[in-house]
Amino acid sequence: MPSPTEHVPDPSIDTDGAQALRKRPKPGERRVQILQALAAMLEQPGAERITTAALAQQLEVSEAALYRHFASKAQMFEALIDFIEQSVLGFVGQLEQKEPDARQRARKLLRWVLQFAEKNPGMCRVMVGDALVLEHERLQQRVNLLFDKLESHLRQYLREAAVVAGSVTPTVHAQAGAALMMAWCMGRLQGYARSGFKRWPSEHLEHHLSALLP
Repeated sequence: MPSPTEHVPDPSIDTDGAQALRKRPKPGERRVQILQALAAMLEQPGAERITTAALAQQLEVSEAALYRHFASKAQMFEALIDFIEQSVLGFVGQLEQKEPDARQRARKLLRWVLQFAEKNPGMCRVMVGDALVLEHERLQQRVNLLFDKLESHLRQYLREAAVVAGSVTPTVHAQAGAALMMAWCMGRLQGYARSGFKRWPSEHLEHHLSALLP
């Protein structure tokens, strides 16, 4: 599979870090290891029922050890959402600096989001909300806000492209196009998560992007 972008390092989160807990971690490492273990557990069947007890068992530590780094499981999920936001919006910032063509920006953004999820199955489960069903409502609101931001960027790109193409209704064109693209993107992510990560979101990707952005 090609790298999601030439401009951003491989966005995968290393889910092998749970084993490193057997060694004494350096300051700050255990917090990262907890998140790595949670991300790895989210890739497994039944991930919607992850408990702090199960997470502690996976890490071979006590639940009290987890709470020294996170006040609650919700706070752990917030940290995972932080990772997603920083990765995705960080790519958006670099994309807008380096890609002058608005249509190509839209195309590359959609491609990168799907490939990010494909490389990070546990993160995908957070993105589509499956991992947040039994968690605090504010977590789903944060994920919703992230996708609202992505749709806003797509509207901006499509409006710019419509103006260049001479459209008499660039705003309407951009709104409809961005909504369609986000619906397609979310459908691909949901299909990936609900297939047990067997239905790749990047399958036939270039054909789909050509249909969305002919």
